[in-house]
Amino acid sequence: MCKKGKLVVLSGPSGVGKGTICQILLDKHPELRYSVSATTRAPRDGEEDGVNYYFMSRECFLGMVKDDGFLEWAELFGNCYGTPAFAVDSFIEDGKSVILEIDTQGALQVMQKRPECVSLFILPPSIEVLEQRIRGRATEKEEDIVLRLQRASAELELAAHYRYQVVNDDLQRSVTEIENIFRQEDILPAIV
Repeated sequence: MCKKGKLVVLSGPSGVGKGTICQILLDKHPELRYSVSATTRAPRDGEEDGVNYYFMSRECFLGMVKDDGFLEWAELFGNCYGTPAFAVDSFIEDGKSVILEIDTQGALQVMQKRPECVSLFILPPSIEVLEQRIRGRATEKEEDIVLRLQRASAELELAAHYRYQVVNDDLQRSVTEIENIFRQEDILPAIV
């Protein structure tokens, strides 16, 4: 019987570098898996079912909600999004640890359902640095930036609910710190 994998919940405000950190970890450690979410929205050009999302009808999605088939879910802008338990559980049973990059609302749901999960919150060095990063992307209007920063402040208050907090002041240092946490939690093998 193989050792079970673990569920990793990774959160942090928009612009903190979660996606970049996840991608580096997945590239460096092919034994890790990334959780694919389900959605009721239509696929965009180039998106593939089971790769970018599991695309579902609203009826199918709500049926899974009724059957407790999601670790977490929410409705945003008229579409439903969620983390199917079957996908995560099949990796874990197969001995693979799964990274779930998710907002704080969903993370709190997952932590309640799966208290054994390893939860990490990525913090910015400061709210000012976070604002510089968001503005530096130059992809959003001013009112959207203000909303993101307000949401970030609320999310930062939830960091204490996570088992670990990592300040992303230097990308490589942050990745190394997370790798050390993963080794401590027996997600990655110890360095010999």
